[in-house]
Formats: sequence, C-alpha cells, structure tokens
Amino acid sequence: MLGYLGPHGTFSHQAALEWSNGKEELKEFSTIYSAICAVEDGTVDRAIVPIENSIEGSVNTTLDALAFDVNLYIVGEHVLHISQNLMIKKGASLEDIKLVLSHPQAIGQSSRMLSNQLSHAKVEFSDSTASAAKAVSYGDGTTACIGSPNLADIYNLEIAIPDCGDAENNSTRFVIVEKNPSREVSGHDKTSIAFTLENKPGSLYKALELFAASKLNMIKIESRPVKTELGTYMFFIDIDGNIDDATIYFALDKLRQNTEFYKFLGSYHY
Repeated sequence: MLGYLGPHGTFSHQAALEWSNGKEELKEFSTIYSAICAVEDGTVDRAIVPIENSIEGSVNTTLDALAFDVNLYIVGEHVLHISQNLMIKKGASLEDIKLVLSHPQAIGQSSRMLSNQLSHAKVEFSDSTASAAKAVSYGDGTTACIGSPNLADIYNLEIAIPDCGDAENNSTRFVIVEKNPSREVSGHDKTSIAFTLENKPGSLYKALELFAASKLNMIKIESRPVKTELGTYMFFIDIDGNIDDATIYFALDKLRQNTEFYKFLGSYHY
C-alpha cells in the first residue's frame, strides 16, 4: 500500500498514480508528515512525498521528518511536471474574488499572477490544493484556489487562469520512502545523507573536501536548523552514485567518523 498527501486530486495523488501505475493500493493522508509516519508504524508499506520543487526549493517537512523523526530510507524518486491553475466556482468571476486559497507551494509558485491579476484579494494557505478546491466548491463564489487542472473536474470548478505558474519548467521531485533501503544498483543512482558537524572554523570545508578528494559529484547541498540550538545546522547532501560503489562507501565512512551526527538516507535510481 502506498501513502500520499491527500485528498483526492492533489499533485501528490497524481504522482502516486503515475509512480504506482495502478499496481498498488493508495491511501491518502492529511499531511506529508502523517504519510511518512504511517510507513514507520506499518500502516502503509511505503509513501510518496514531495521533497523539492524547481521554483520553491526543498520541502522542509519532508527533510526534517527523514532526518529527525523516523528511521526510513529513500528507495526511489519520481519527477512530476507541475501545471498550476487558478480555479473559481462556476458562475463566478475574477472580480468577485476576495480570497485565494491553496497550499503554500502552489501560492509561492504563482506569485506573479497573484500580484498582477489578483492584488486585491487576500491570500491564505491550506493543507493541500485539494482541500482548497473543496472549499471553493462549497463557497459563495468569492474564493479562488490554485492547483492541478484535475481538481476542476473533481470539484466542478472553472479554470479562470490556466497555467498561471511563474515558470514553464515547474516540476516537483517526489521520493518514495520505505523501512528498508534499496539494494538495487541501476547505474544511474543517487545517494542521500544527512549530518551535523562540530561548530568550529573549517568543519564544513573539511567535510566537502572528502568529496573532492574522492572525485565524487555532489548534486545538491542543503542546510536546515537542528531546532535545539540557534546557529547549529543539519546538512543534507545528494551524491551521484550508489553506496555499493567502494569509492562512495569509504568516502562516506570517513565523513561519518568526522561528524557529530550522521544518517544514511538511501541510495536509489533517479
């Protein structure tokens, strides 16, 4: 069973359908965090959750949960093209709109449209694009939402402004998380890790130097506060390759020996 951020019609739901290809039973959850925790407690076998958007950057809820709260592994990823659309209740008009409601990512990805065409409207966040669409469908015509065009069909809405996102090449990277790491080596793999370092000059430089010395390609680096002390950060790094590669294995083992906290998040095909 595959968990995802619901309700029916979200981009996460679309990603779950595409990745599973109809081969898995799907179960929706009200938040990304609850979908991840459902894997940890065995409610579902795996979950597909967003981790990075090409416009808005990393999804912090996913990063924090994987680093701090659960012992799960990334076993795969799926990239979904995102088409944001402004939707209103049928019979309403843009002039009627007083409130635009959607998930923070959808709002952030449509900032130019909101500024140029709906500057008069208030903006509020919802738990998901689908919950926003549901609110519009039950509303009085003064609320609009932003999300997948599928929501217009599901909730009987009108697409007032199609493809209203700030960028044409908008995509979200989803990861599939499970209790056990993937053992497959595809030849086109990525390895993800998280770690903290001693707070002293040169710590991060020495850590990154290990990758350069081993000629490893670092695809991404991200930092997040550890939430226990101001100025202390968790670093997230993606490396091109699989941990089954001896060069990567020994480089990461050496890194682990020089960190205060280290967590292997998985090697997987991308």
